[in-house]
Amino acid sequence: MASRPSSPGRRDSWRRSSLKAMERDVGIEGYLTSTPGVGGTTKASADDFIVEEVSSPPPKSAGGPYAIATIRVRNWETNRLVREFARALHISRRRIGFAGTKDKRALTTRLFSFENVPVETLSSLRMKDLEVLDAYPSDRPLEIGDLTGNRFRVLVRGLAVPVEKAEVIVAETARQLRIRGGFANFFGVQRFGSVRPITHVVGRHIVRGEFREAVDAYVANPIPGEGPESYGVRAALRDTGDVPAALRAYPKSYGFEKAILNHLAAHPDDSVGALRQLPFNLLLMFVHGYQSYLFNRILSERMRRGLPIHEPVAGDLVLPADKRGLPDRDRTIDVTCDNLERVAGRCHEGKAWVSAILFGSEPEFAGGEPGQIEKEVVASEGLQPNDFIIPEIPRISSRGTRREILAPIRDLEAAIVGDDLHLSVELTRGAYATSLVREFTKSE
Repeated sequence: MASRPSSPGRRDSWRRSSLKAMERDVGIEGYLTSTPGVGGTTKASADDFIVEEVSSPPPKSAGGPYAIATIRVRNWETNRLVREFARALHISRRRIGFAGTKDKRALTTRLFSFENVPVETLSSLRMKDLEVLDAYPSDRPLEIGDLTGNRFRVLVRGLAVPVEKAEVIVAETARQLRIRGGFANFFGVQRFGSVRPITHVVGRHIVRGEFREAVDAYVANPIPGEGPESYGVRAALRDTGDVPAALRAYPKSYGFEKAILNHLAAHPDDSVGALRQLPFNLLLMFVHGYQSYLFNRILSERMRRGLPIHEPVAGDLVLPADKRGLPDRDRTIDVTCDNLERVAGRCHEGKAWVSAILFGSEPEFAGGEPGQIEKEVVASEGLQPNDFIIPEIPRISSRGTRREILAPIRDLEAAIVGDDLHLSVELTRGAYATSLVREFTKSE
């Protein structure tokens, strides 16, 4: 494969000098609001970041083969939680459904579906930092379309400015966001990994056919800032390449890494097979993570050039609202000089949203300057559409789509209580509350 240009953010070793540097590494730069930030720290504990799903769950049906459960969890990464469910219930993880991943460092209330698991079994399930709030039988499993959004309550501690000044800044920031109808719809840093934000790095290697490098980026590749035990064993594997020693040294809780290492111990040259030891949705997250990184870069560049994100310019592709009032990514409106005013009006009414590309094998670029930005970012990565057709693991090939660049907000409340910032908001599915919080904090 021909060599390709490097670009910012594509390093297999991170330097966590600041939050802003971490954001740059995943393509996030700039703010929609013009206010200074109040600083502060989020997620000092899981209870500082509370998430509740907003959904239309499957209907109850006595005797149905699926159990639908409302579960509250604290400090659980989704893939590892599903793995532990499977172990505790003695079932395949394929029989467990959920409507989306969530932040690890959070208190989340969400739905899961379990195929051929009695409701009584779920109600009596005992796992650390987990509570089954409700369970009932249904004729169908949970599906991605059942989730319409998430409701967030976020506490930001240790503000960097006096309370009186913070109150003014927070009120003005909220005012600007309400006027625009939302905030810059960046994929948050946690999209790329809560502790080790590297999914885009692994995905980049997969897309380029560099499967051994993808394995190394996931299993080894120590990152400053992770725990000392994790850093030590990953550094040793990186430096020595000794897979049997790594198998002995890696903690038991590192189930995904150990699955890869077990395969490599038996088949040292089979990197594709090693990756296949991971759950399908985690493999897909790698490819989607790389697409998310590209999207972030495109959105950052659009904002840097001063193009609006809450209303279109000529050349934009706009997503109309679907029947539920959510952005419909299966339809686009081409914005021209002739229809610009009319489409802008729909955007102002919250009935349409400007979009940017999630590049894949079937790209639909915008026109005009927005399309130029998209093409320049893709070209800077040396990408072609066929790169996202992955014959070695066909199921993680991605056609791509388009995504709204303004995340709409509902019921935003922002207030200083004592010395802390309290935020509550309802967001559409796929939007990141951390991308809203950064508009208030603007932390370094």
